[in-house]
Amino acid sequence: MKNPHLLLIRFSTLGEVAMTIPAIRCLYQTYPNLKITFVSRPIVAPLFEEFENFDFYPTDFKGRHKGFKGIWILFQELKKIPFSSVADLHGVLRTHFLGFLLSIQGFKVKIIDKGYTQKKALTRKKSKKFQPLTPTVYRYADVFRKLGFPISYEKHQFPQKKELPNRLLTLYQSSEKKWIGIAPFAAHQGKIYPLDLMQQIINFLQKDHQLFLFGAGQKEKERLEVWEKAYDNVFSTVGKIDLKEQLDLMTYLDLMISMDSAIGHMAANMGIKVLTLWGMTHPFCGSSPFNQPIDYSLSLDRNEYPLIPTSIYGNKIPLGYEDAFRSLEPKVVIEKVLELIK
Repeated sequence: MKNPHLLLIRFSTLGEVAMTIPAIRCLYQTYPNLKITFVSRPIVAPLFEEFENFDFYPTDFKGRHKGFKGIWILFQELKKIPFSSVADLHGVLRTHFLGFLLSIQGFKVKIIDKGYTQKKALTRKKSKKFQPLTPTVYRYADVFRKLGFPISYEKHQFPQKKELPNRLLTLYQSSEKKWIGIAPFAAHQGKIYPLDLMQQIINFLQKDHQLFLFGAGQKEKERLEVWEKAYDNVFSTVGKIDLKEQLDLMTYLDLMISMDSAIGHMAANMGIKVLTLWGMTHPFCGSSPFNQPIDYSLSLDRNEYPLIPTSIYGNKIPLGYEDAFRSLEPKVVIEKVLELIK
């Protein structure tokens, strides 16, 4: 096909969408004449601004695309786009329905294998099969292979640094400290390192380093502002710079400290080191940040907490595991940070 056009569908969380970025980069590097239309929630659109020959199609699941009637309307809209193949990178009921509608129109549709059986075996309480699952980025690549567009992550290239947001230029020009990002929040409590322990880490690191705090929403904004006001070398990005500017800032960081969350994926996509702290989840779940060695992860002692990972999403905290994350001492995290940035 001379000028192929792929329709990519991924409605889910910011982190899951962020994990598509390395695959899309490799698609363009391997197939320079490729055109892509990506269908997802409007909030994730800034993730794709680096790409040319790329269209972002925003969904409206609270309005015209709500429910099965809304998916029918979305189908009517999408079928007018002159694409040739469909990659369903989400694999849930409404994308199955949308893919079915597109397939009976003659479009080639391939769906991600999410490995439900293997994930269940990894997270169940009894007879747990503790072994690493296929990383999500490779599940995405497998969908493209089935469509006739095989890619290799060996060809992946990280983007060049962008200009810093204006309000950070003076700080960058005057600071000789190393820059560390910290994203202390996640979607579920089981993935959030205790905030009082995180404050100890921030208190220590800010003495000799410039820290940037990342988060979203009013509650996170208020908490991060408390730390910003309490310490000299701490800057909260929430409410001050938008998502695109946060991505630009990440390219200047020497390290990102993240939970199992979207910020870790976005930072990894910018080509910086990411230290990931794992609570009820585990690197074996397949959602580690892209291109990060396994020793850039700190997880809990499974001799003490054998049920970990308790779930893929960190939304299950078994009885007796309420304080499990506290077993990862701030001293251990700080020592790993200093090791990675020296």
